[in-house]
Amino acid sequence: MHQIAQLLEDEFEPYFSQLYYDGWQRPFYRFLLWTGGLDRTIVTGKIKAKADKYLAEHGLNNDFEARVFGNTYDLIVCCSDVIVPWPLVRTTKTVFVQEGMTDPLNWWSRLVRQLNWMPILAIGTALNGLANCCDIYCVASEGYREHFNYVGVDRDKLIVTGIPNFDHIERVRHNDFPHRDYVLVATSDLRETFTPENRPKFIRECARIAAGRPLVFKLHPNEELPRAENEIKQHAPPGTLVFTDGNTDHLIANSAELITQYSTVVYVGLALGKPVHSYFDVEDLKRKLPWQNSGTSSRRIAAICRAFSRFEGSGPAFLRQYEAEAFAPAETTAASLKMH
Repeated sequence: MHQIAQLLEDEFEPYFSQLYYDGWQRPFYRFLLWTGGLDRTIVTGKIKAKADKYLAEHGLNNDFEARVFGNTYDLIVCCSDVIVPWPLVRTTKTVFVQEGMTDPLNWWSRLVRQLNWMPILAIGTALNGLANCCDIYCVASEGYREHFNYVGVDRDKLIVTGIPNFDHIERVRHNDFPHRDYVLVATSDLRETFTPENRPKFIRECARIAAGRPLVFKLHPNEELPRAENEIKQHAPPGTLVFTDGNTDHLIANSAELITQYSTVVYVGLALGKPVHSYFDVEDLKRKLPWQNSGTSSRRIAAICRAFSRFEGSGPAFLRQYEAEAFAPAETTAASLKMH
C-alpha cells in the first residue's frame, strides 16, 4: 500500500488505516474484539501494533477508522473486503489489491460462502472477494482471477496486475544470510487461528523430508513462540536452527528445499525453482503463482487508481475501456487517498 501511495503523491494526499468495520456490522465487530475472538487476527494485537509502528517510522498519516482527521476521501485502496467500512465503501471509489495467498476454503468457509453470511465468520482470508463490494479487484495472476471469481467477485471487476510484494522474487537471491543448502520449514499460525494441528507430527515429517540434511525453521510471527520453539527442540534433530524474525525470502533463496503449511511464502520457493511442500495442491499453486513482472505491479495499480479516480462510471465500465486502450495496436494499503 505504501508503494502504491508513493506513486500517487503528486495528485493525492495519502492516509492509512488498519482494517476496521463500520456501519451496521460495527456492534458485532466490537463484540468480537471485546470477547477476544479477533485476538489472533490481523486487526488487533501485535500485528496491528506492527502496522502502527511502520506508519510512525515512515511519517505516514494514520487515520485509524477514519476518525482522527475528519477527512472525506476520493479513493480507497484496500487489501481485504472481509472487513470493510461499509458506509465509506458505498460512497467512495474503491480499488482492491490482493495482498497475498488466501486461506484454504475448508468446510466452514464453504458453508459461510454458500449461506452468504458475513465473510468475517470464516476467521481468515478464505472469503476475500465474497462481499464483492469494491469497484475494481487487482489480483496476482490469471489463476487468482479464476479463484476470486469463484469466491464471489464479478468477473468484469477483475484485472491481473501482479502484486507488489510478490512480483520480483528473483532479486532475493542476492542476500547476506550466512547459511545455505538446508531444508527450510516456514510454519503457519494454524492453532492461533483456530485450526487444529498436530505440530509434533509435522516436525517429525519435516525431519523425514530433510533426510539428514540441515534443518531450519522460520516461525510465523503470529505464533506463540515459546511453545513452538520448545516443540522443535523436543521433536527436531539436534542442531536444528530456529528463527523468529528476519527476511523469510532470503532464507528461502538460500535453501535447498522448502516445506510450508498454509503460507504465501511457498510462492517465493516456486518462483525460485525450489522443490516445495505445502498443504495446498502444489499444481494449483503453480497455476496461481503471482505474475513476475520485474517489480512493476505497484506502477500498474497506481495507474489504475489514477485513471479510475477521474472516470465517470462503474469499475467494470472503466476496465473495459482501460483494457481496450492498453491492448490497442497503437500502444504495443488499506490506504485511503485524499486529493490535494
